[in-house]
Amino acid sequence: MNEILSFAGNYWWLVFPLSGVFAVWGRSWSEAGERRHQRRMELYRLKNPAVLPAPAAPPEPAGTPSGQAPSGRARDVLHIGRMHDDVDRRWLSYELDAAKLIDYPTMTDVREPLTVAFLRAKREADALRPQDPSDVLPDELAAYRSAVTSYDVAFQVAETEARRVRASGFTAGERARLETARKLVTVAVDDAATAAERQTAYRRARRELDGLIVLPDATITSLEKSVAGAIGPRPGPSPS
Repeated sequence: MNEILSFAGNYWWLVFPLSGVFAVWGRSWSEAGERRHQRRMELYRLKNPAVLPAPAAPPEPAGTPSGQAPSGRARDVLHIGRMHDDVDRRWLSYELDAAKLIDYPTMTDVREPLTVAFLRAKREADALRPQDPSDVLPDELAAYRSAVTSYDVAFQVAETEARRVRASGFTAGERARLETARKLVTVAVDDAATAAERQTAYRRARRELDGLIVLPDATITSLEKSVAGAIGPRPGPSPS
C-alpha cells in the first residue's frame, strides 16, 4: 500500500497528459462507433428500402447562419472526397482487371439488382461531387456525404455478393469457358509470351467470353494496353 501511495505521490503529474490521451481516444471510439452504425443502417436500408425511409439531412449546428464556417465545410468536402476516391479505387480494381472480372462476373452484370444499385449510387455520388470545396452550401455537403455513404455501402454489398456467388449462376460448360478465358487473359498480358501468342490469346479470350460476360469499355482498353502493342490499332472509318 505504501508503495502505491509513494508512486502516486511521485507521478501525480501524469494525470494531466493521460487525461488528454483518454479523452482523444474516447472521441475516436465514439466517432468510429457512429460511422459503423451509419453503415449498418445504410446496409439495412439498401436491402429493405420499403422499411426505412431515406435519412433526413442532419440539423445544422447553431452559431452561424450557415451552420458551419466555409473553411470547415471545405475540410469536410475534402474528407468525403477521399472516401469517394477510395471506393472508386476499389471499383477500378475490378474494372481494369479482366481476370478479376471473370472471377467475379456479377460485378458488371446489370441484370443483378445489387450491381445496378451500386452503379446508380456511384453515378449519384459522382454527380453531387462539388467542383469547388470552398464554395459548398450546407445542404449540398449533406447530400454529398449521404451519396458517398450510400455508394460505399452499395459497393460493399455488391462485392460481397459477387464473391459469394462467383460463377455459380453459370452452367458447368459456361464455367469451363470462363476458366479457359481467364487462362487466355493471363497469357495475353504475359510479357514473356510472344506477340503472336498474346494476340491469339486475347482474341480467343474474347470469343470464350462472348455471350457470357460483357466487358466494360474501360476493361477492354486496359486489357489492350496491357497487351502492349501485340494487337494493332483498331481500324478507323474508311475514307469516303
